[in-house]
Amino acid sequence: MVKILLLLSLAAIAMAQMPPPARPTMGRVLRENPLLDQLLAADAQVQVLASGMAWSEGPVWVKDGKYLLFSDIPNNSVMKWSEAEGLSLFLKPSGYTGTGPYSREPGSNALILDSEGRLISCEHGDRRISVLTKGGGKRTLVDNYQGKRLNSPNDLVYKSNGDLYFTDPPYGLPSQDSPLREMDFCGVFRLAKNGVMTLLTKEMTRPNGLAFSPDERTLYVANSDPAHAVWMAFPVNADGTLGNGRVFADVTAMVKDHPGLPDGMKVDRGGNLFAAGPGGIHVYAADGKRLGRIDTGQRTANCNWGEDGSTLYIAADSYLCRIRTKTKGNGW
Repeated sequence: MVKILLLLSLAAIAMAQMPPPARPTMGRVLRENPLLDQLLAADAQVQVLASGMAWSEGPVWVKDGKYLLFSDIPNNSVMKWSEAEGLSLFLKPSGYTGTGPYSREPGSNALILDSEGRLISCEHGDRRISVLTKGGGKRTLVDNYQGKRLNSPNDLVYKSNGDLYFTDPPYGLPSQDSPLREMDFCGVFRLAKNGVMTLLTKEMTRPNGLAFSPDERTLYVANSDPAHAVWMAFPVNADGTLGNGRVFADVTAMVKDHPGLPDGMKVDRGGNLFAAGPGGIHVYAADGKRLGRIDTGQRTANCNWGEDGSTLYIAADSYLCRIRTKTKGNGW
């Protein structure tokens, strides 16, 4: 008996010392400029962490709990992933609390945390931006502009002064020309810390992902229009409004041969842009120089930094992925 127990103990120790099984990988890194080597190691790979979602979006890392939250929009759910526990359901419903079917994408889209660590959600079906309170209930932050209901808030980002910037295309409506639609444009808005709403621009046909440069002097906004698939760069005025935008990068020519459109994006501490678009995550230097692409092989929706700030989590169609980087996200 003693011998058996000893053998079992030795086996347990050996198993504990074994490295975890290698995760499956997907896609490849396409290097178009040597500067990309400063951001991604030569052996960097896209690891697959979970699959089976209908359309994954809006990843956000929760530092206190060491886990990731992300949306599965068609399934009206927020999912949770951690290294220790894998994938689980965090919240359902996430973006539509009505009865009966509503649209193909009723759930939450982008997720972020506010300065208090509360979950802020762009809700497609309920057409609002909400905050999940510490007690577990939700409160509406904004659901209209000048008395007209929002289309379906898509992505959002906080400025360091507490103002919330967000985009409002129609993707969560039953149809893009739905009679439920109350505004005849797709706006980029600011919800100031004092609650005042400002329309910043309505010149973009399908505004989507957005991100500030590290110095907050530039706001990047993706346009998910296959006829004009671009990322815009808007100067941020001293009062927080936007100046005239310029095309930062144009990938319209890629749309016909690669899955996806300009979508969610994040900026690293050096000002480099990691932007979901046709064929994966496009990487640009702050001066607009194209560095390369993380080719996922999937329609890629969004990305965000996690762990110690150097891991980029990627929402790509039905997959949740990650890639280790040599940089860190802005704010880490």
